[in-house]
Parts: sequence; structure tokens; C-alpha cells
Amino acid sequence: MTPRRRVVVVAACAALAACAAPLAVVAAGPAARRRLDEMAAAVLDGVTGHKTFLPTDFRDAAGFVAAALGLMIAAGGGIGGGGMLVPIYVLVLGFKPKFAIPLSNMTVLGGAITNVSMNAQKRHPLADRSLVDWDLLILMEPLTLAGALVGGFVNKLAPELVITVLLVILLYLTSERTLKKGFKLYAKETAQFSAAMELTAEIAAEEAAAEAEGLLDDDDDERSKAAYDAAGPPEEHAAALAAIHAEEALAFPPWKVGVLLGMFTLTVAMNLAKGGGAFPSPFGIECGSFGYWATTFFMFASLVAISFRVRAYLVERTALKDACGYEYVDGDFHWDAATTLKYPCVCFFAGVCAGLFGIGGGIVNGPLMLELGVLPPVAGATTACMILLTSTTAATTFLTFGLVQLDYAARLFWLGIFATCVGQLGMTHLIKKTGRSSYVAFSIGAVVSLSTVLMGFHGLVSLASDAEGEERSGGICGKGE
Repeated sequence: MTPRRRVVVVAACAALAACAAPLAVVAAGPAARRRLDEMAAAVLDGVTGHKTFLPTDFRDAAGFVAAALGLMIAAGGGIGGGGMLVPIYVLVLGFKPKFAIPLSNMTVLGGAITNVSMNAQKRHPLADRSLVDWDLLILMEPLTLAGALVGGFVNKLAPELVITVLLVILLYLTSERTLKKGFKLYAKETAQFSAAMELTAEIAAEEAAAEAEGLLDDDDDERSKAAYDAAGPPEEHAAALAAIHAEEALAFPPWKVGVLLGMFTLTVAMNLAKGGGAFPSPFGIECGSFGYWATTFFMFASLVAISFRVRAYLVERTALKDACGYEYVDGDFHWDAATTLKYPCVCFFAGVCAGLFGIGGGIVNGPLMLELGVLPPVAGATTACMILLTSTTAATTFLTFGLVQLDYAARLFWLGIFATCVGQLGMTHLIKKTGRSSYVAFSIGAVVSLSTVLMGFHGLVSLASDAEGEERSGGICGKGE
């Protein structure tokens, strides 16, 4: 079996395993599902109306196993896996979507903590710097959040059928392009391995011939090396170049982390100020009022302002790098006035998709980074860092609004930590053993492909429920605001 076929077979087996539980529960038919619900209905949670975790039943076991498999697949690509977890929690565990999304977020938060903790110990494959591309992260995140804000409003106005169809199309196209990117990277790595072996053989033959003829002169080599080492950037730029390298070597650059934390603190504060669900606005702001729209506009304008400030910083920093003779490596961006406008606009669209379809930003931005040419390990680590911040923000909001069933949330949080750890260790071992980072791209593609199937199926079930009378409230200030 060829390596390419082996990858396809493994991905297919993983997909079948993760999809088996939800499909089995749905295929059992309404009568069987009702019997399962009756068995579990002895004690109901006061918040969600769902049964409490104890006593556990078959649906709990099936749901946790399916979620663990999905998390292990997602771990390698740094993606949270919310696109898989929400359908699993709805179709297998039996939660309503309103409460399945917060539980998915708590699971993703546990996985993100593991991902970021383990990635902090890793270095860039081609340079002595952090694996996370912090410049890309602080440029992408503000407009991704702004886009999600817009997409959330569109979600409340668009028909359910339109959202479901567009979601499946988006995920299908994304998974197809991501898997194609993975196969291209795999083929490129194969060609590089072959070329390296041929070059090593040629160099060995040349050195052997030169030694036999007495043509190697170690003194000349040492003098050439010394001359090369002596050459460097002008003295006035040496200190600036050293400062750039020192900052890039940090796993968590303080001021960049501070920008992200400040941005998410702003987002949480504005959401809490508006209120919602079980948490009324402390300022008496009602949905649709002037205060509501003023708060929303302030949040959107602040995110756009942060994006423009980061853009100016990256343009100035790139000019300094060029002046200092900074050496770029494969996958680096050369930020200029054009790219710092184009890529954030693409991220804004990604954010709109995330807000419109109710999926995490990682499932959109992970493939987007690969499409922009970011190295797979860097894309995975950067996406994981982004997910940690977004999931922490969402978890704070969900907990405050009283939408989290705590007994399930606590156990799913720890499931996220341990399952992601297993997946990360497996991917790290695979990359070290084979030398192929393309497996990260395959992991991302597998997650998006699984999400395509599960979110599509979940959408059909939701449409059937709506047809039976559970209609969408419609309007931006419908029920639940």
C-alpha cells in the first residue's frame, strides 16, 4: 500500500469511527430514542432540562467516546473541533443546540489549554523562534472577531434552510482544498527527501575523491568560514536585529499577548454590558435600544481600530527587518501596505462565516492559514493559541448567562484536556518519525470533512424539528435575547 493510500485509509477509518455513534443513535429510530430518553429522565437539570450526568447511560458512553475520537483527530491540527462536537452532543447526548454549543466550548477550552501548553515547548521548524506566528495572530484576530459579530446578526435573520445549505457547501469546499493542500505538501516533502538523498550521495562522492587527491585544504575552509562569520549587518542595525530575534525567541511576547488579552477583555465586557439569557444587563440595556446598538458599534469600531494599529506596526517592523538584513524562511510573510489590507479582509470574511454558521474560528482560519502558505506546524500552533483566547471569552459569557450544565461541562472539560494530549503526542511522534509536517494539514482536513458530514446531518435534524413546531424566533431580538 502506497503512503498516500495509507493516509486516506487512516483518515477514512477515523471518520467512520467518529461518525458511527451519532449515526447509530439517529438510525435507531424515534421509538428507540424515546426509550433511551425515558431511561434517562429520572433526574433533570434545572438549567437545560436534560438529565443529570449521574446515573450515566449508553448515550453518555457513546457521546464521550465519539467526542474523544474527534478531539484526538483535531489535536494534530490545533483545531478545537467544535464543528464535530456540537452535532455529537445534540445527536448522541441529546442536548438542545442552545446548550450543546456551550458544552462544546467548554470541551474545546480544555483542549486549547493542552494544545497551547504543549506547543509552548516547540520551536519553529526552520528558525530559532516561537512556533506561534504572533504577528499573523494579532493581525488576523481583530477582524475575525468583528466579522463574527456581523455574522451573528445575519444568522438571526437568515432562514435555517439557507444557513444549513451554505454551511455544508462552505465546509465541503474548505475540506477539499485543505486535503488537496495536504497531498501537495506530502508530494513536495517526498521530492525534498529524494533530492536530499541524491545530494548527500553526490557530496560524499566528491569529498571522497577530493581527499584521495589531497585537494581538501582545511585552512582555507577555516579562513572562508571566519570571513563569512565576520560579514554581517551594519553596526547601526545589529542591535535592532538582535532585539527582533530576542522577541521572536519568546514563546509568549508580553505586549502581543497583552494586545490579545485586552481585545478579548473588551469583547467580554461589552457582551456582559448588553446582557442576555439568564443574565440581565447591569445597565438596563434592552435589545434593539439605542444603548444596545451603541455598545455593539463601539465594540466593532474598537476591533477595527486595533486592526489598523497592528497593520501600521507590521509595516514599520517589516521595513526595519529589511533594513537590518533579516533572513526570512519558508512560510514567512513580507508585510506591506497591500498584504496588511488584503489578509485582514479575508479574515473578516472568515469571521462572518464563523458567526453566521455558529462554528469556531479555528475551523475557518486553520485552513485559511494553510491556503496563505503558512507552514502546517505553525498554522496549527497559531490556530490553537487563537482558540484558547476565543474559547475562554465564550466560556466566560456562557457561564455568566447561565447556559452551561456544570456536571457535564466539568467532565467534558477534562475530556478535552486528556484527549487532546493523546492526539498531540501521537502527531508529534508521527512527525518526528517520518519528518513530514504535511500530516498536520491532513488532520485539519479530516476535522473539516467530519464537520461537513456531522453539521450537515445536524442541520437536517434541526430542520425536521422546526417543521414539527420548534420554529426559529426570527429577528435580531427574538426569544432568548
